[in-house]
Amino acid sequence: MQHDSDGLGRKAVVLLSGGLDSMVVAGLAREAGYQLNALTIDYNQRHRRELDAAREIAAKLGAQRHVILPLDLRQFGGSALTDDIAVPKEGVGEEIPVTYVPARNLVFLSLTLAWAEAIGARDIFIGVNALDYSGYPDCRPEFIAAFTEVARLATKAGAEGEDFKIHAPLQYLGKADIAREAHRLGFDPAMSWSCYDPQPDGSACGRCDSCRLRREGFAKAGILDTTRYYAGGENGNG
Repeated sequence: MQHDSDGLGRKAVVLLSGGLDSMVVAGLAREAGYQLNALTIDYNQRHRRELDAAREIAAKLGAQRHVILPLDLRQFGGSALTDDIAVPKEGVGEEIPVTYVPARNLVFLSLTLAWAEAIGARDIFIGVNALDYSGYPDCRPEFIAAFTEVARLATKAGAEGEDFKIHAPLQYLGKADIAREAHRLGFDPAMSWSCYDPQPDGSACGRCDSCRLRREGFAKAGILDTTRYYAGGENGNG
């Protein structure tokens, strides 16, 4: 893929969930020379294991600050990640799945934008992907383009003629390409967490949409996923 190298020490805010995609995006931002400020939203999701992953990734990348912001979306519900709704295990289908969290990326990017403006950062990184994904509408390129315009209209910086750039370097990559980027950047895949339904023994379920997409990506790339899966042996290719 084409790699940016224009960070030149500028501040950037990276939306860091702790998942594979956000880990790779944070690595690419650091590689491009940006000063990393990582924002993780603790939205009271059932897969809270990813918060630990986010802490580990932010520390490894030497983030200047890592803010874990509490936001209890269980008060709203409406998703298998924030409500008492079973996480589907039948495979990725054609319809938007119940793991969709209403307007999540819109809410999260708004918070990311607010912090970016507060610290004088004009670059925001997010790990959205529109190829091998579950079909969430807030991962589409049209949404990222629209939010860039919102950032201009909704901020003092934008009103004063400063532009915000929303970096989505994984937008058109498949999961195999993302797995290759993680490998190239020197990441241990197990440092990230993708599973929507962690098992009592601390392993990933191996069967939710996110696990399936991740495992297929690593298998296609021919790279070992060191994550421990409940339904697939000791590693992701097992």
